[in-house]
Amino acid sequence: MAVGEELLEGLAAKKVKSVAARSGARLPEGLVELALWMSEYYVCPLGMVLATMMPSAVKRGVGRRTETLVDVAGDVGLAASEVEPRLPGATAAAWEAVRGLEASAFPAEPRALALRLGLANVGPINRLVERGLLKQVTRDTVRSRSEAASLELLGGTTVARPALTAAQAAAVEGVSATLGSFAVHCVFGITGSGKTEVYLRVIEHALAAGRSALVLVPEIALTPQTAGRFVERFGDVGAVGKEGVRGGVAVLHSGLSAGERHRQWAMAASGRARVVVGARSAVFAPVADLGVIVVDEEHDASFKQDQLPRYHGRDVAIKRGQVEGCPVVLGSATPSLETWANAVGLPTGEQGSEQRTPARYRLWRLAERVGRGTMPAVRVVDMAHERREAALTGSGRPGAMIGPTLSGALGETLSEGGQAILLLNRRGYATHIACSSAACGWTLMCHSCDAALVLHRHENLPRGGVVRCHHCLGEELVPAACPVCGRPPVRLGTGTQRVEEELAGLGLEPAGEGGGGTLLRVDSDSMDSARDYFEALSRFSRGVIRVLLGTQMVAKGLDFPNVRLVGVLSADTALHIPDFRAGERTFQLICQVAGRAGRGEHAGRVVVQTMSPHEPAIVLASRHDFESFAEAELRVRMGSGLPPAARMARIVTRDEQHERAWAHAEGLAGELDRAAGEQRLGGVRVMGPMDCAVARIAGQHRVAVEVVAPSAGVLHRLLASVRAARLLKSDAHTAVDVDPVSLM
Repeated sequence: MAVGEELLEGLAAKKVKSVAARSGARLPEGLVELALWMSEYYVCPLGMVLATMMPSAVKRGVGRRTETLVDVAGDVGLAASEVEPRLPGATAAAWEAVRGLEASAFPAEPRALALRLGLANVGPINRLVERGLLKQVTRDTVRSRSEAASLELLGGTTVARPALTAAQAAAVEGVSATLGSFAVHCVFGITGSGKTEVYLRVIEHALAAGRSALVLVPEIALTPQTAGRFVERFGDVGAVGKEGVRGGVAVLHSGLSAGERHRQWAMAASGRARVVVGARSAVFAPVADLGVIVVDEEHDASFKQDQLPRYHGRDVAIKRGQVEGCPVVLGSATPSLETWANAVGLPTGEQGSEQRTPARYRLWRLAERVGRGTMPAVRVVDMAHERREAALTGSGRPGAMIGPTLSGALGETLSEGGQAILLLNRRGYATHIACSSAACGWTLMCHSCDAALVLHRHENLPRGGVVRCHHCLGEELVPAACPVCGRPPVRLGTGTQRVEEELAGLGLEPAGEGGGGTLLRVDSDSMDSARDYFEALSRFSRGVIRVLLGTQMVAKGLDFPNVRLVGVLSADTALHIPDFRAGERTFQLICQVAGRAGRGEHAGRVVVQTMSPHEPAIVLASRHDFESFAEAELRVRMGSGLPPAARMARIVTRDEQHERAWAHAEGLAGELDRAAGEQRLGGVRVMGPMDCAVARIAGQHRVAVEVVAPSAGVLHRLLASVRAARLLKSDAHTAVDVDPVSLM
């Protein structure tokens, strides 16, 4: 009896079909093991994890088809004159041409083979099949209508292979020495220090050993430039040429069409692509013989998924490296404090003491920029002072986001032929609509969320636009008057749309859809698709766009040698939110966007506008001094018992009734406290219930319980025990977030 036949209960075995045969795809054993770990670690149903691992386009078989190819069947050693009966002239010439091809040219699509052989049609190919010299074979493949477009967007100029610096060579040698075994390496390099070249060289070693590689980047916008480097070094991205599908690199991210996503996934699964580059979910790419995993910009919060399963791409990559037995490389100019603590250890002695916990990762420092680039000079501008001066002298524009210092620097940069990047991490035109009467106090709020509505300009709509909630995405027209007192509303706060208008007032022409203009706004309102992002970066790279204004999308990973000025319009945007990582995020954002300047032969400069010029995160970021910031911040975290000095889980209960959400959270907090006491888990702190900073989203009230434990093992013993008792589960009313990166 075959395995499983006892479950058929009389049903004919031949009527049972394989799930893998039906879907045409399966997960490798290593990914199944990874899914089991994720289900336990992130307190998530296994089915949800498995569903996340395999894209829906793959499960639905989008673009899958069976194609007929031809392969050599006869003896290629026989000349046309030796084949009986004798071949007609054109067919004989085709056979002689076939004999001159390498074995790797087969199997081939008939039309592509005819084109390669210089034939006018496939007639001679068909006659060679009839004579038995070629044979027909079938192959399942995936085709996408967007193949040509993806290639066009990823194309780039060939970059000369650079010589390695001593620090780069040491990192490459150190990481490569661990190929074939699990190890975690932190490549800490200032912006422009050549971290990508280190990744490329390590991957070369892995490929030479017959293994494959996986590279994760945090944003879709980083994918084309990063992927372009890998395409140039390792091969085409699934290019379709005379020989059929060829190439060594696949690209996976959410901006792909369904058919293209399936095609890229199939290339990775079949081994036709030995290098996979992609965003967060690419960590699940079905590559075999994995030799190395690279996580670029590992500190980036977009590696954390905010929906079930709430996994962190970096941490899952580390676990996958352990499962596959390969090294993992974490690279950043501003490492997350979790990674940094693992690379250098946590400070345990007094200030100035060298006592630390043991390091778990291997650290490689790249302290200098490669080539002729130098770190840009950073000037911190006190905007309160500049605005007072402008008011006293009558110069400048009241409420302007671009102060005199930045405005002057921008004018100089453009007149000298340079380019500029301006960062404001806030979308829209105005962040609040309020009554013009201070005595009234009315502010336009979302009906479904505890959040103010943001004005987005649309000239063809009444009163100039719509107000939108950035949480539930609800929209309504701008009100004509205050509903409380009838006075006209005012628009407060500034977003990227308003800055775009301000720059136009300085003489910069916004770029339209049909081209023209030198100023381009890059945010999720102006970019409708991944292709829009790619084209925007391409235009900036060619110098068509002179000034790039955007949100954090423009802050990291981009390498344009003519960028001579970077302006941070408001360094305080994320500094004062109620989250213990606010200072860390502010430091990282300033350092990352500052690093876009001065990468070519011209010196770069950075202007950071702030209302908090003496804030340590801003001062140390202006000095490019990550290690001093990290040391001070780690000591604060140690003193307060917060990650990375401890481990955290956050549980948010949700309900349309606040009382029910609160009661649910209160019950969970009690059960967690009780379980910690029964299991004698020392050092556990259960905080809450407490209303979330954004207490209501999409009509659901949100109440949080935070659990802090001294180690991951203690935290997960606690969560597992409450989960096993069926008191904790991830569902529509309860969100369990292990290792949260946001407490909003």
